[in-house]
Amino acid sequence: MKRILVIEDEPQMLLGLRDNLELEGYEVLTAADGEEGLNKALSSMPDLVILDVTLPRKNGYEVCRELRARANATPVVMLTARSQETDKVLGLELGADDYVTKPFSITELLARIRAVLRRTAGRPSTLESCRIGEIEIDFRTHQARRGSTRVEFTAREFDLLRYLVAHTGQVVTREQILNQVWGYEESPTTRTIDNFVAKLRQKIEQLPHEPEHILTVHGAGYTFVG
Repeated sequence: MKRILVIEDEPQMLLGLRDNLELEGYEVLTAADGEEGLNKALSSMPDLVILDVTLPRKNGYEVCRELRARANATPVVMLTARSQETDKVLGLELGADDYVTKPFSITELLARIRAVLRRTAGRPSTLESCRIGEIEIDFRTHQARRGSTRVEFTAREFDLLRYLVAHTGQVVTREQILNQVWGYEESPTTRTIDNFVAKLRQKIEQLPHEPEHILTVHGAGYTFVG
């Protein structure tokens, strides 16, 4: 049985979605605001999230951004009353897998859900751990070790490293990192990214000034090589 988390603040819409999804054989979890929804998305391991854009506490864009910043790849279908092309593009750029505009038919939504689940079948929901050279990293517990010796990372360094590892082989720009890991509301600068990358290299690279894993792509950003 597939588990679907519905994050929607309109009570009637939430109830209707829950009932129809349960009739289709899905296990359904619900949340009525973005903060609660994000916590459930991270803790309950749903197979798919239905995410309204307009939510209290955290809007849908913020929830989607934070999920992807934590390298959580749970499929997301966004719901919104907005129909502007720019709103749809923003949701997809933040990592949503599909976008349905209100009002919609339940038949259409169910078809979109099935299509997204087929398309993302086998995709891991989150990056839990990795090995970089001699260092074993557990992103769940925020612990890293080189043999029996613990390697200390700050929470932000873990978040940045997980984002880079989750996009192995891809070029990610500083702007993408600012958006996905920091969030623009914190108003960091691109220089902040460079400083954190330098700190990560000191901890994971054998020769920080000749890195093998976190590589600079001049004029673009960074790429991670496993």
